[in-house]
Amino acid sequence: MSLTAAAEPAQNHVNPADVLAGWMADEARVLAVRHPEVGVAQREQLAGLNGLMQLQAMIAGHLPPPPIALTLDFTLVEVAHGRAVFQGQPLLKHYNPLGTVHGGWFGTLLDSALGCAVHSAMELGQHYTTLEYKVNLVRALTDKVPRVRAIGTLTHLGRQTATAEARLVGHDGRLYAHASTTCIIFNPQA
Repeated sequence: MSLTAAAEPAQNHVNPADVLAGWMADEARVLAVRHPEVGVAQREQLAGLNGLMQLQAMIAGHLPPPPIALTLDFTLVEVAHGRAVFQGQPLLKHYNPLGTVHGGWFGTLLDSALGCAVHSAMELGQHYTTLEYKVNLVRALTDKVPRVRAIGTLTHLGRQTATAEARLVGHDGRLYAHASTTCIIFNPQA
């Protein structure tokens, strides 16, 4: 079984075209209710919401998507406790001089999935930030790939640190990159 078995369709059981159609439907559902403005949610909008509730409110269109999502053409399409899934469209404007998608695009999409997997586990008043993250690019990506998903999963949640892992996969199950992070947790003041 490959490292991405949980995320990739079984090559002989699932039609990649069906997977892509499902992904596009998920994206359309989120974009149909997307908050009309991009930005950063205000403190009063976040009052009383834990991390998971904040991300759910973003998907439901009650909170604005962050500007980076529009800049780099990706969307948070799924969230659960300890899990965040971002979907992105690699475009020509994301290319590097070598004629493929820039590694920074991979990294940003994966960092978002990693961070939001951690974010989804934050209790009311808790905050976090990235201490470090590592990205492994394993396959070139071009605009011929219609969509990719960065699937982030919480690995460990402690009192002061959290770790997460993420995979960037295509609708056909191909692994393009994988990453890991360590985040520091800030607990509310007593």
